[in-house]
Amino acid sequence: MNPLPQLDAIEARVLGALIEKDLTTPDYYPLSLNALVNACNQLNNREPVMTLGEPEVTRALDKLRDKRLAVVITGGDSRVLKFAHKAREVFELSRPEVSLLCLLLLRGPQTTGELRGRSGRMHEFADLADVQATLGRLANRENPDQPALVTLLPRAPGTKESRYAHLLTDPPTPSGRASRPDEPPAASAVDSYSAPLSSDTVHLAQLESDNAELKRQLADLRREFDEFRKKFE
Repeated sequence: MNPLPQLDAIEARVLGALIEKDLTTPDYYPLSLNALVNACNQLNNREPVMTLGEPEVTRALDKLRDKRLAVVITGGDSRVLKFAHKAREVFELSRPEVSLLCLLLLRGPQTTGELRGRSGRMHEFADLADVQATLGRLANRENPDQPALVTLLPRAPGTKESRYAHLLTDPPTPSGRASRPDEPPAASAVDSYSAPLSSDTVHLAQLESDNAELKRQLADLRREFDEFRKKFE
């Protein structure tokens, strides 16, 4: 069985952001470094919210490339380097499977209901049983050379449902936090590179997120208008 690559918190955020934009805004994918930084620092659909800069994201990209999980895209009409993920190819994943992995990378451990409710833009699951079956395939891979990518956590005290977590970072505890046995608590990779969110930072990040969403909607409207116009040509 091939060993599962282990990521730190920033690598996980970068990989999750690349997968998300691949599935939700394909017209703007692969991503430039600036677009990827903005995607990593989004205020919505991220837990925890991070404030990463280009140096931290660049280092994470270098490590993901060493693990064959990210590539640099060059050439074409643009001189700007762009970046793409290779998670589907490396882990042999279907769109439903990579959608759930993406959510777990971006938001941490979640219940089947939370995963279904948050996955709509990437993949529309028929029902909770569909989500459960997909998680089962991620936990018990058909290819014996592929290790499990998710695990079901024991139900935490005071909660009604168990949560699923991905296995690309340190194994999470029942509370959802990652830990290593026989090691004292230490500052995480996120703590090393994140800073308190000022009001200006929050406002700017929200504007950037809104701007990306408006661009996506405009592209959809243009495509629909072109299709409508062709009917009369």
